[in-house]
Amino acid sequence: MKYFLIIFLTIHIFYPKDSFAQNAPKREMRAAWIATVENIDWPNQRGLSSQLQKEQYVKLLDQLKASGMNAIIMQIRPTADTFYPSSYEPWSAFLTGEQSAAPDSYYNPLTFMIEEARKRGLEFHAWFNPYRASMSKDFTPSDEHPMVKHPEWFVKYGGKWYYDPGIPEARAFVFDAIMEVVRHYDLDAVHFDDYFYPYKVANENFPDDKSYEKYGRESYEDIDEWRRYNVDFFVEELSQRIKQEKPFVKFGISPFGVWRNKDKDPRGSDTQAGVTNYDDLYADVLKWLEKGWIDYITPQLYWHIGFEKAEYKTLVKWWEENSFGRHLYIGQGIYRVGEKGWEDPEEIKNQVEFNRTFEKVHGSMYFSAKTIGENKRDVNTQLGKIYSYPALIPEMPWIKSDPPSPPQILTVEGSPRDGVKLTWKDQSVGNQAYYVIYRSDAKTALDTENPAHILTIIPKSSYTEQVWVDHKAKKREAYTYQVSAVNRLHQEGELSEKINVMTKGEKKAVQGNVKKR
Repeated sequence: MKYFLIIFLTIHIFYPKDSFAQNAPKREMRAAWIATVENIDWPNQRGLSSQLQKEQYVKLLDQLKASGMNAIIMQIRPTADTFYPSSYEPWSAFLTGEQSAAPDSYYNPLTFMIEEARKRGLEFHAWFNPYRASMSKDFTPSDEHPMVKHPEWFVKYGGKWYYDPGIPEARAFVFDAIMEVVRHYDLDAVHFDDYFYPYKVANENFPDDKSYEKYGRESYEDIDEWRRYNVDFFVEELSQRIKQEKPFVKFGISPFGVWRNKDKDPRGSDTQAGVTNYDDLYADVLKWLEKGWIDYITPQLYWHIGFEKAEYKTLVKWWEENSFGRHLYIGQGIYRVGEKGWEDPEEIKNQVEFNRTFEKVHGSMYFSAKTIGENKRDVNTQLGKIYSYPALIPEMPWIKSDPPSPPQILTVEGSPRDGVKLTWKDQSVGNQAYYVIYRSDAKTALDTENPAHILTIIPKSSYTEQVWVDHKAKKREAYTYQVSAVNRLHQEGELSEKINVMTKGEKKAVQGNVKKR
């Protein structure tokens, strides 16, 4: 199954320079979070049949692809339970309706989800919550849950259960649970959100005094410093394990939007946030970036432009200045469209256009997929304005791989009625993951750095020869085509020779010739 996005290449959009707006770049992360906890995005209720789960997921992916997305962040381990068969933790009740119960008409949801994403050319980021084990105080774990087997690893806080991050055995177990997935599934990235130590609850202390006395007091006089060490150790160790197992798998984290306020630390942002990563969640995000432990950071900037205590533009600029050479994507609070401060129907468009004025901002991730799937407040119209053309995902130069060889065009044939069919093959067996097809008309020189000339991006098929049909070619028009191969790390190889095509009448085949570059 192939999905196409066709763009007429005589259209160019220019924005005034003084408006912060920019043309869409050729490379840009465009992702949506798909939350499974409490059935926020998928599946929309517990215990659906396997067939309905699959249908909902496919429909959601089609909607995300149509809105311009090129990646998804899929929550597969929300509360120490899973959306895949695991040797460590039970099936999730958010999937089957009952914890530990496998899907009816058994299938592996994770395998299915990855395959369907691949068909649509979407990167698959596996989203894990490392420590959370329940969402409610009346939670009763199944017999297969680690809370039953190792109750000493867990603490109750704010009516929820958590692994205690200070217990080495608990950390080791979580490492193994995550690495099981890295080892056995074809992931593009491992992803965490903002939940390490939980958000603070008024008048309640996180109950880790016993583990602090046993594991931390001797080295750390301040329990907060020890907690930060625990999170630092977890991030660094997991990063190393991922890269040792599969160097091409990326590791990204989406923290709360404020690292520290400037009044607490001169390196902090000019904000007055009531919660910060460093002081409240014990997440020293800047250290992770500076040390190179993570490949990308996606701060959740879920505030509108002009919000007094945490101003959007102020924070984009601060994170851009503190990304330490790693990829910075902005977490966009698209779910808030229409709420107070978000009344402007172009708020998201304005935010993304502002992001594009910064060289080190490489794209956006949207919370959450449901907003796009349901087209809340006609938000997809805004996304259509933002994402006029397809985009390649930015490459990470610190992850090494050889680019693919240029494709060899074999034939060009067809008619305006049937479409212009291009057939090509790879000149050598290699690491081709997908192809970019460029097209221009006779009035415009083909520019492969211009995203307006990207006709479509398609995944590599399992066949030796690759085939694609341009159904939007017009009668009696001249076009130039060129094809490139791209590997899974989004490194683009040299392009094929240029193909010049003249379409004839309704019943006549196209005429094409190869022009060497």
